[in-house]
Amino acid sequence: MQRMKTRSQEASRITMAGLVLNVVLTLLKYLTGFVGNSSAMIADATHSLSDLVTDVVVLLGFRVVGKPADKDHQYGHGKIETLLASICGLFLLMAGFGILFCGASEIVGLIRGEDIQRPGIIAFTAALISLISKELLFRYTRAGAERLNSPALVAKAWDHRSDALSSLGVLAGIGGAIFLGEKWVILDPLAALLVSLFIIRIALSIIGESLNELLEASLDKDMVDRIFQTIRSVEEVRDIHLFRTRKIGPYFAVESHIMVDRELSLVDAHKISNRIENLIHEIFGDETLVTLHVEPLPGKNSEHREY
Repeated sequence: MQRMKTRSQEASRITMAGLVLNVVLTLLKYLTGFVGNSSAMIADATHSLSDLVTDVVVLLGFRVVGKPADKDHQYGHGKIETLLASICGLFLLMAGFGILFCGASEIVGLIRGEDIQRPGIIAFTAALISLISKELLFRYTRAGAERLNSPALVAKAWDHRSDALSSLGVLAGIGGAIFLGEKWVILDPLAALLVSLFIIRIALSIIGESLNELLEASLDKDMVDRIFQTIRSVEEVRDIHLFRTRKIGPYFAVESHIMVDRELSLVDAHKISNRIENLIHEIFGDETLVTLHVEPLPGKNSEHREY
């Protein structure tokens, strides 16, 4: 339980670093977007604002994730983390469609002959600052996500990376509009449009993975095979059936019926079960939930049913 609390505290600290940076970048981008006449920068500021909102949501959620299991949540609160990842994805999706709409509107206006102002160098500078800081924050958050095995931090890391790539597109669009002349002013809204498509793609991926886990999907094939082979590596195990796996936030749950020789005593069967649990915990972590049902091999005159 203490380990879970420490993990939540570290995850909160990593998220807080992102929140502080997003506050600064959101204000900077909106200011330079309006002052520098850049629709791409204003769109990018909206993206950073969505990051800021999800940072707050994740921080509040980690307070719940760190709580120990209780009588109403006997498997702990790990699913909260998965729910947080899906919320991050939804906000990212909305930001992507918002940017798409703004960019498309300006491009349509230009096609109709409407004039838009060229962006200023201040917007270009802000995009460069955002690109560098967000890429560094992505690497910092991703390293923490891998260390803590946190799906919510993984989602936040890619949120930061999408913002970095958004700033890269904005940087190219603003730079082209500034340095290539008046006829290339379309590059500013075009950059916003292309970046929005990338953001939408990432958001759909995050939402899909989160919903899959919330719907109790099995672990991926490689992980399932590793767990299955770990159980089969115990010499006394003759067969396995009703084998199930699922994810509970950052942790795994494994359920299986194992068949052993019917001549074994209850004590020996219990020892085999403990040995399997220890092997799984050694490989996949002490927090892995392992539920094993030991069955005797059917005798010649006995009837065995799969159910």
